[in-house]
Amino acid sequence: MTEHSLPELLHAAVTAVGGTERPGQVTMAEAVAEAIDAGSHLLVQAGTGTGKSLGYLVPALAHGERVVVATATLALQRQLVERDLPRTVDALHPLLRRRPEFAMLKGRSNYLCLHRLREGMPQDEEEGLFDQFEAAAPTSKLGQDLLRLRDWADDTETGDRDDLAPGVSDRAWSQISVSSRECLGASKCAYGAECFAEMARERAKLAEVVVTNHALLAIDAIEGAPVLPQHEVLIVDEAHELVSRVTGVATGELTPGQVNRAVRRAAKLVNEKAADQLQTAAEGFERLMELALPGRLEEIPEDLGYALMALRDAARTVISAMGTTRDKSVGDEDAVRKQALASVESIHDVAERITNGSEWDVVWYERHDRFGASLRVAPMSVSGLLREKLFADRSVVLTSATLKLGGDFNGVGASLGLAPEGTEGEDLPLWKGVDVGSPFDYPKQGILYVAKHLSRPARDGDRRDMLDELTELIQAAGGRTLGLFSSMRAAQLAAEELRSRIPEFPILLQGEETLGELIKNFAADPKTCLFGTLSLWQGVDVPGASCQLVVMDKIPFPRPDDPLMSARQKAVEDAGGNGFMAVAATHAALLMAQGAGRLVRAMGDRGVVAVLDQRLATARYGSYLKASLPGFWYTTDRNQVRRSLAVIDEAARKAESEDP
Repeated sequence: MTEHSLPELLHAAVTAVGGTERPGQVTMAEAVAEAIDAGSHLLVQAGTGTGKSLGYLVPALAHGERVVVATATLALQRQLVERDLPRTVDALHPLLRRRPEFAMLKGRSNYLCLHRLREGMPQDEEEGLFDQFEAAAPTSKLGQDLLRLRDWADDTETGDRDDLAPGVSDRAWSQISVSSRECLGASKCAYGAECFAEMARERAKLAEVVVTNHALLAIDAIEGAPVLPQHEVLIVDEAHELVSRVTGVATGELTPGQVNRAVRRAAKLVNEKAADQLQTAAEGFERLMELALPGRLEEIPEDLGYALMALRDAARTVISAMGTTRDKSVGDEDAVRKQALASVESIHDVAERITNGSEWDVVWYERHDRFGASLRVAPMSVSGLLREKLFADRSVVLTSATLKLGGDFNGVGASLGLAPEGTEGEDLPLWKGVDVGSPFDYPKQGILYVAKHLSRPARDGDRRDMLDELTELIQAAGGRTLGLFSSMRAAQLAAEELRSRIPEFPILLQGEETLGELIKNFAADPKTCLFGTLSLWQGVDVPGASCQLVVMDKIPFPRPDDPLMSARQKAVEDAGGNGFMAVAATHAALLMAQGAGRLVRAMGDRGVVAVLDQRLATARYGSYLKASLPGFWYTTDRNQVRRSLAVIDEAARKAESEDP
């Protein structure tokens, strides 16, 4: 690998980033190096504070083969590209006697499109190109965003949306970006030679380390057309998110609005007969979507089936006819044609997938107050896809603070398509799981409190006793509370109730401001509480005294009427397994492990994770869920917890008063 030992290289890198070497980090680096050398696969759980990014970057850089690092969040991508990789490469350069190149690669729609910026964009009403900068009122938010984007376009070297600060709305960005389907292609585009997306791809081809996201990794695996450069090593960080991100990429959707847009875009590009056929099919589909009832469609109703077949056939006709007859007022614009074709192809593909009725797909109908009706189709499981596409012809390392659920890696392994650890057989990737622990002393730094005395939570039931308990806990903690709720409705009700009960402790609520602003305000004022749902369970990093109480209102099982989860659970049961444990309990364990991980983020952190759901103490599956959480000191004694919170609060206030 190199004349210098791995511990030497790791020490140099840790020193360069100003970190502290941890025993778990050394163990992780050695396990990653061993997996890469052997061409094998590794699942490694590394607790918060381990320094896991250097734990995989150093052995990967030392090995010298091309590596792709895929993460779930923008924050980690930025940390890798802007902080960890530059410093690590500088530190290792004299030892390795080479300077590995690194690059970031994202999906095409993340980059500014120069063609759309300079030539205009198709508009649905006329389907010609129009100047979006002139069309938007300069005083409107959209107009201001577009003008700022035009100025930024002259200065940016990357065209990457995430390099634009402050950001702009999705609506503004969509006016100057394209999807991969809408892109003209570098060879056909007048701006191909200076295209930001193409330049990012070229940089990635030359780089030894390519940092990307789970979605692009999924597209690379699913669609068969490689978007990532060839690589010998794949490292998936935040790997607990991978299955849901891959499922999202593999999910198709049809809405009346989407279909009607496709009709408008295609109308002037095809002959009248083809356009009328698509229009008629769209109207039939829209009528049925107004009548449908939400829920899983185990069998497609006959009338909906006919409507989908009509939509599929009409879309196929339009695709074949595209460009045979044209309205001269449109002008000979490839961009107009490409956007229209992308819209119609998407309709065709999803309609065909649903009408084909694969036993491996789940189809359901949803209706949202804001977004209207939609028909969705998703894979029952992505485990087979991941086993076939992810683990072939390369060494794969998956890491997260939460991969070991219920005491072993097999639950997460199964979701990735892996057989139980140690199992050998044809087409079964051999893998190993390693838990490198955490630098934190969880039994001394945190308490896991289960409110065993509360009544068992009922779905959407009135939980006055839970709100009473929450009020008392917040008062004992002096605020400093992150409230993690199983639904947005529960978070809203709790915020409304507690704002009137304890006005001295400000309650921030997810959705009332941007997530970044909420977290910033929560961290700034120790008396403040922050309530919310899913993204808060995984997205809050507030070390110190502002977060000393993490409350979960109840065990976050998926809703019984969740079409995809219930279908997956039934499939496990039909195969003779325990569907509840394999799907619902695993889902809850992963979220609870992530949620509990919000409490201790630094060596000096102290606090309580309070679960206001007696089932964690009384139900048979409670031990499985508890085994998935950090090893906090465990109690059901409410008085002990109040005393502990009061002591922690007093110590924090004393430290704050002494802080100059």
